Amino acid sequence: MRRLLLTVPLATATALLLTACGTTEPAADDVKESTEAITLTGASGEKVELDGPAKKVVGTEWNVVESLISLGVDPVGVADVKGYTTWDTAVPLENEPKDIGTRGEPSMDAIASLKPDLIVTTTDLQPNAVKQLRKVAPVLEVKSADASDPIGRMLENVDLIAQATGTTERAATLKKDFEAKLAAGRKALADAGLDGAEIAFADGYVNSNQVSLRPYTSGSLIGAVNERLGLRNAWKQKGDEAYGLAATDVEGLTDLGKVQFVHIGNDQDPSSDPFGKELAKNSVWTSLPFVKSGDVHRIDDGIWMFGGTGSMEAYADSLVAALTK
Repeated sequence: MRRLLLTVPLATATALLLTACGTTEPAADDVKESTEAITLTGASGEKVELDGPAKKVVGTEWNVVESLISLGVDPVGVADVKGYTTWDTAVPLENEPKDIGTRGEPSMDAIASLKPDLIVTTTDLQPNAVKQLRKVAPVLEVKSADASDPIGRMLENVDLIAQATGTTERAATLKKDFEAKLAAGRKALADAGLDGAEIAFADGYVNSNQVSLRPYTSGSLIGAVNERLGLRNAWKQKGDEAYGLAATDVEGLTDLGKVQFVHIGNDQDPSSDPFGKELAKNSVWTSLPFVKSGDVHRIDDGIWMFGGTGSMEAYADSLVAALTK
């Protein structure tokens, strides 16, 4: 079984078991044209030199694709277009980019045929693949994730991509809107008496009739957003150093007390919601306090848990709506 979500590379074998969103078109004065050369330093320390702001851009990972679109740059090439349109509808594609292959193995020929000004990728892509991409066009590599500061990493990536595309003013607007969304969400939850409430966010999948679950710890992007919304992370497991993800099974949920349990699913991926399907009649699941009390919430489809400001804003809206209904 192929689960789109599980293509996210993780730092540890355990984790391998495995955001209204404000992504409107930028105003005309948000994007400043410039002919000045640009020199940037990517995540691996390499220098990226551009003659001017990149216009024809390829994105090999969904989070950078989301950031490009949010900045008003429609990428000419995107890895796994079908997967993106399934899992990241919070920030939809505005054009019809060429599908350049999978996120883990993009097609060099497909990318070369586009003659891009810039290829944006992440440190999740294998170094050999990045080396090959540099033979095609300048490559800007951003750090995929950082459990020590997930929100800071997301925003720094937005800034770096904005510098490469001449959209720094738009980036400032995105960050301001993101902060405003979190502040509004925190107030709404506090007004509902949920300030400091414990939350356990997870996703799950089924393989050979075995249900595996991934807790999103405080080091995950979702975990960090939850805390900014005034909630407390209930997971006791330690996540991996990049994505802040852990691994458990149904029995591992018995360590949770009376919490707000939140999960994702996708109607276009039948394997993505074991909580609503395979576990529905599981005696361990049905005995859990939060299941008995009805405090189990599935957020809206199409919110990419490893995305940018748009996905995280959509997540905040969906979460607040679920917890306060």
